[in-house]
Amino acid sequence: MTKERLRFQDSTNKKNLVQGSIIATFIAITPYLFTLWKSVPDQATWDTFFGSITSNYYESVQVLVWTLMGQLIPLVLLFVWVFTNRHWWYHVIFVPIAMYVYHIIEILNDEILFTETNQILYLLPVMAVIIPSIYLIRARIFNKINEASKTMEELEEEFKLSPKNFWAKVKDYF
Repeated sequence: MTKERLRFQDSTNKKNLVQGSIIATFIAITPYLFTLWKSVPDQATWDTFFGSITSNYYESVQVLVWTLMGQLIPLVLLFVWVFTNRHWWYHVIFVPIAMYVYHIIEILNDEILFTETNQILYLLPVMAVIIPSIYLIRARIFNKINEASKTMEELEEEFKLSPKNFWAKVKDYF
C-alpha cells in the first residue's frame, strides 16, 4: 500500500511540475506575444490565408492588433491567475475579466460611432453576483474565527479549493 501511495505521489508531483512549467513558460513569453503586433503590416487591409482583415475605425490593421494585444494579454494572464489561485477570494478576479472582455468587444466593434462611457452598467450584473458571494464567504470565515480557536491562515487553508485537474476547476464555475 505504501509503495502504491508513493508511486501515485511521484506521478502527481511530476504532473504538477509539468503543468507548472508550462504555465510559467507561458507567463514568461507574454512580452513576446504582446510584440506580435509589430509583424502586422501598417495598412488598412491585410490579406492572410485566414481571409482579409480590414480596419476601418483604426485605419491600420497594425493599430487594431496593437490595441487588441493590449487587452488580450492581461485578460489571458487574469484567466491564468483564476485557474491557478486557490484562495477563497479568487472569484473577485472575474470583475476585471468582465471589464477586459467588454473592452475587447468595444475594440472589435470598429463601426462604433461613439464610445460607451457607462461600462460600469455592463459590469453590474457580474459585480452583483461576485461581491455578495465574497462577502458571505468572508462572513463565514469570521464566524468560524469567533467560534473556534483557529488562526486566519488555518481558516484560509480550509476554504482553499484544490480540484484534481484543469477541467475540475472549470466545472467548479459552471
